[in-house]
Amino acid sequence: MNDQTNHRQNDVSVSGGRISFPTPETMNAAQKDVYDQIVSGPRGALVGPLRAALHNPVLADRWQRLGQVLRFETSIPTHLNELAILVTARRWNSDLEWSIHARDADRAGLAPSIVAAIRTCAAPDFSDDEEASEVYEFAQQLVQGGDVADQAYRAVASRWGEVGAVELTAVIGYYSMVAMTLNVHRIPLPAGMTDRLPGTRDSLAILPSSNG
Repeated sequence: MNDQTNHRQNDVSVSGGRISFPTPETMNAAQKDVYDQIVSGPRGALVGPLRAALHNPVLADRWQRLGQVLRFETSIPTHLNELAILVTARRWNSDLEWSIHARDADRAGLAPSIVAAIRTCAAPDFSDDEEASEVYEFAQQLVQGGDVADQAYRAVASRWGEVGAVELTAVIGYYSMVAMTLNVHRIPLPAGMTDRLPGTRDSLAILPSSNG
Protein backbone atom coordinates (compact mmCIF):
# COMPACT_ATOMS: atom_id res chain seq x y z
CA MET A 1 0.00 0.00 0.00
CA ASN A 2 1.53 3.37 -0.99
CA ASP A 3 1.59 6.47 1.24
CA GLN A 4 -1.14 8.22 -0.75
CA THR A 5 -3.51 5.28 -0.40
CA ASN A 6 -2.74 4.91 3.30
CA HIS A 7 -3.36 8.63 3.89
CA ARG A 8 -6.67 8.45 2.06
CA GLN A 9 -7.90 5.53 4.14
CA ASN A 10 -6.94 7.29 7.36
CA ASP A 11 -8.84 10.44 6.37
CA VAL A 12 -12.17 8.93 5.47
CA SER A 13 -14.77 6.59 6.83
CA VAL A 14 -16.73 4.11 4.75
CA SER A 15 -20.15 3.38 6.23
CA GLY A 16 -21.69 1.16 3.61
CA GLY A 17 -22.34 2.18 0.06
CA ARG A 18 -19.78 2.81 -2.65
CA ILE A 19 -18.12 5.97 -1.40
CA SER A 20 -15.99 6.99 1.55
CA PHE A 21 -17.17 9.76 3.86
CA PRO A 22 -14.90 12.32 5.54
CA THR A 23 -15.39 12.41 9.31
CA PRO A 24 -15.24 15.54 11.54
CA GLU A 25 -12.06 14.24 13.14
CA THR A 26 -10.18 13.81 9.86
CA MET A 27 -11.62 16.54 7.59
CA ASN A 28 -9.25 19.09 6.15
CA ALA A 29 -9.79 22.75 7.04
CA ALA A 30 -12.02 23.53 4.05
CA GLN A 31 -14.19 20.47 4.65
CA LYS A 32 -14.48 21.23 8.36
CA ASP A 33 -15.57 24.80 7.65
CA VAL A 34 -18.39 23.62 5.40
CA TYR A 35 -19.31 20.86 7.84
CA ASP A 36 -19.63 23.37 10.70
CA GLN A 37 -21.89 25.58 8.55
CA ILE A 38 -24.15 22.63 7.75
CA VAL A 39 -24.55 21.28 11.28
CA SER A 40 -25.17 24.76 12.70
CA GLY A 41 -27.90 25.48 10.14
CA PRO A 42 -31.50 24.27 9.75
CA ARG A 43 -30.40 20.72 8.86
CA GLY A 44 -28.57 20.24 12.13
CA ALA A 45 -26.59 17.29 10.77
CA LEU A 46 -24.55 16.16 7.79
CA VAL A 47 -26.71 13.58 6.03
CA GLY A 48 -27.53 12.37 2.57
CA PRO A 49 -25.77 13.68 -0.55
CA LEU A 50 -23.68 16.24 1.31
CA ARG A 51 -21.70 13.36 2.79
CA ALA A 52 -20.50 12.62 -0.74
CA ALA A 53 -20.30 16.24 -1.93
CA LEU A 54 -17.94 17.07 0.94
CA HIS A 55 -15.14 15.42 -1.03
CA ASN A 56 -15.19 18.75 -2.91
CA PRO A 57 -15.82 21.35 -0.18
CA VAL A 58 -16.55 24.14 -2.67
CA LEU A 59 -19.23 21.98 -4.27
CA ALA A 60 -20.60 21.01 -0.85
CA ASP A 61 -20.77 24.65 0.21
CA ARG A 62 -22.68 25.77 -2.89
CA TRP A 63 -24.85 22.66 -2.67
CA GLN A 64 -25.88 23.22 0.94
CA ARG A 65 -26.61 26.91 0.30
CA LEU A 66 -28.87 26.11 -2.65
CA GLY A 67 -30.50 23.29 -0.74
CA GLN A 68 -31.24 25.51 2.24
CA VAL A 69 -33.10 27.97 -0.01
CA LEU A 70 -35.09 25.29 -1.81
CA ARG A 71 -35.92 23.27 1.28
CA PHE A 72 -36.63 26.02 3.79
CA GLU A 73 -37.06 29.36 2.05
CA THR A 74 -39.46 29.07 -0.90
CA SER A 75 -42.86 30.74 -1.18
CA ILE A 76 -44.51 27.32 -1.61
CA PRO A 77 -46.03 26.08 1.69
CA THR A 78 -43.77 23.59 3.43
CA HIS A 79 -46.10 20.60 3.16
CA LEU A 80 -46.49 21.20 -0.58
CA ASN A 81 -42.77 21.65 -1.06
CA GLU A 82 -42.36 18.27 0.61
CA LEU A 83 -45.03 16.84 -1.69
CA ALA A 84 -42.98 17.85 -4.73
CA ILE A 85 -39.87 16.31 -3.16
CA LEU A 86 -41.71 13.03 -2.50
CA VAL A 87 -42.87 12.84 -6.11
CA THR A 88 -39.26 13.34 -7.19
CA ALA A 89 -37.90 10.78 -4.73
CA ARG A 90 -40.44 8.20 -5.84
CA ARG A 91 -39.74 8.71 -9.53
CA TRP A 92 -36.02 8.08 -8.93
CA ASN A 93 -36.58 5.21 -6.45
CA SER A 94 -34.48 7.00 -3.82
CA ASP A 95 -35.02 5.28 -0.47
CA LEU A 96 -33.03 7.80 1.54
CA GLU A 97 -34.61 10.86 -0.02
CA TRP A 98 -38.02 9.28 0.44
CA SER A 99 -37.46 8.33 4.08
CA ILE A 100 -36.24 11.77 5.14
CA HIS A 101 -38.93 13.68 3.31
CA ALA A 102 -41.82 11.37 4.16
CA ARG A 103 -40.97 12.16 7.78
CA ASP A 104 -40.71 15.88 7.04
CA ALA A 105 -43.96 15.84 5.06
CA ASP A 106 -45.75 14.28 8.02
CA ARG A 107 -44.34 16.93 10.34
CA ALA A 108 -45.43 19.66 7.91
CA GLY A 109 -49.00 18.35 7.80
CA LEU A 110 -49.23 16.64 4.41
CA ALA A 111 -52.09 14.11 4.49
CA PRO A 112 -50.76 10.58 5.17
CA SER A 113 -53.08 9.20 2.49
CA ILE A 114 -51.28 11.29 -0.13
CA VAL A 115 -47.90 10.03 1.00
CA ALA A 116 -49.12 6.43 1.02
CA ALA A 117 -50.50 6.72 -2.50
CA ILE A 118 -47.28 8.17 -3.92
CA ARG A 119 -45.26 5.45 -2.19
CA THR A 120 -47.16 2.76 -4.12
CA CYS A 121 -47.38 4.83 -7.34
CA ALA A 122 -51.15 5.19 -7.02
CA ALA A 123 -53.11 8.32 -7.84
CA PRO A 124 -53.64 10.35 -4.62
CA ASP A 125 -57.12 11.58 -3.76
CA PHE A 126 -56.97 15.36 -3.93
CA SER A 127 -60.72 15.95 -3.79
CA ASP A 128 -60.35 18.23 -0.75
CA ASP A 129 -57.00 19.85 -1.60
CA GLU A 130 -56.75 21.74 -4.87
CA GLU A 131 -53.37 23.25 -4.00
CA ALA A 132 -51.83 19.84 -3.42
CA SER A 133 -53.35 18.58 -6.65
CA GLU A 134 -51.74 21.41 -8.61
CA VAL A 135 -48.30 20.84 -7.09
CA TYR A 136 -48.52 17.08 -7.58
CA GLU A 137 -49.56 17.47 -11.21
CA PHE A 138 -46.74 19.93 -11.93
CA ALA A 139 -44.18 17.64 -10.28
CA GLN A 140 -45.57 14.47 -11.84
CA GLN A 141 -45.45 15.91 -15.35
CA LEU A 142 -41.97 17.32 -14.90
CA VAL A 143 -40.35 14.14 -13.56
CA GLN A 144 -42.17 11.91 -16.03
CA GLY A 145 -41.62 13.94 -19.19
CA GLY A 146 -39.14 16.70 -18.48
CA ASP A 147 -41.72 19.46 -19.04
CA VAL A 148 -45.19 20.54 -17.91
CA ALA A 149 -48.29 21.37 -19.91
CA ASP A 150 -49.59 24.94 -20.07
CA GLN A 151 -52.52 24.14 -17.79
CA ALA A 152 -50.29 22.74 -15.04
CA TYR A 153 -47.90 25.67 -15.35
CA ARG A 154 -50.66 28.26 -15.21
CA ALA A 155 -52.20 26.64 -12.14
CA VAL A 156 -48.99 27.01 -10.14
CA ALA A 157 -48.13 30.46 -11.51
CA SER A 158 -51.63 31.75 -10.87
CA ARG A 159 -51.57 30.63 -7.26
CA TRP A 160 -47.98 31.48 -6.25
CA GLY A 161 -46.88 33.82 -9.03
CA GLU A 162 -44.01 33.37 -11.43
CA VAL A 163 -41.62 33.07 -8.49
CA GLY A 164 -43.56 30.03 -7.29
CA ALA A 165 -43.27 28.35 -10.68
CA VAL A 166 -39.54 29.08 -10.75
CA GLU A 167 -39.07 27.77 -7.21
CA LEU A 168 -41.09 24.61 -7.73
CA THR A 169 -39.16 23.76 -10.89
CA ALA A 170 -35.88 24.33 -9.04
CA VAL A 171 -37.00 22.15 -6.11
CA ILE A 172 -37.78 19.25 -8.42
CA GLY A 173 -34.53 19.67 -10.35
CA TYR A 174 -32.44 19.95 -7.19
CA TYR A 175 -33.97 16.90 -5.56
CA SER A 176 -33.49 14.94 -8.78
CA MET A 177 -29.77 15.69 -8.42
CA VAL A 178 -29.97 14.67 -4.77
CA ALA A 179 -31.67 11.38 -5.66
CA MET A 180 -29.12 10.59 -8.35
CA THR A 181 -26.27 11.24 -5.94
CA LEU A 182 -27.81 9.04 -3.26
CA ASN A 183 -28.49 6.25 -5.73
CA VAL A 184 -25.14 6.29 -7.53
CA HIS A 185 -23.02 6.34 -4.36
CA ARG A 186 -25.34 3.95 -2.46
CA ILE A 187 -25.44 6.34 0.48
CA PRO A 188 -27.02 4.33 3.31
CA LEU A 189 -30.07 5.21 5.35
CA PRO A 190 -29.30 6.99 8.64
CA ALA A 191 -29.58 5.01 11.85
CA GLY A 192 -33.19 4.39 12.79
CA MET A 193 -34.55 4.67 9.23
CA THR A 194 -35.58 1.40 7.62
CA ASP A 195 -38.34 2.30 5.15
CA ARG A 196 -37.59 1.17 1.61
CA LEU A 197 -39.70 1.85 -1.44
CA PRO A 198 -41.47 -1.11 -3.02
CA GLY A 199 -40.60 -2.40 -6.45
CA THR A 200 -37.43 -3.06 -8.42
CA ARG A 201 -34.63 -0.60 -9.13
CA ASP A 202 -34.02 -1.52 -12.77
CA SER A 203 -36.41 1.15 -14.11
CA LEU A 204 -37.85 4.46 -12.99
CA ALA A 205 -41.15 4.53 -11.13
CA ILE A 206 -44.24 5.52 -13.10
CA LEU A 207 -46.46 7.99 -11.29
CA PRO A 208 -50.02 8.56 -12.56
CA SER A 209 -51.56 11.92 -13.31
CA SER A 210 -53.92 13.31 -10.71
CA ASN A 211 -56.37 14.02 -13.53
CA GLY A 212 -57.04 10.36 -14.22
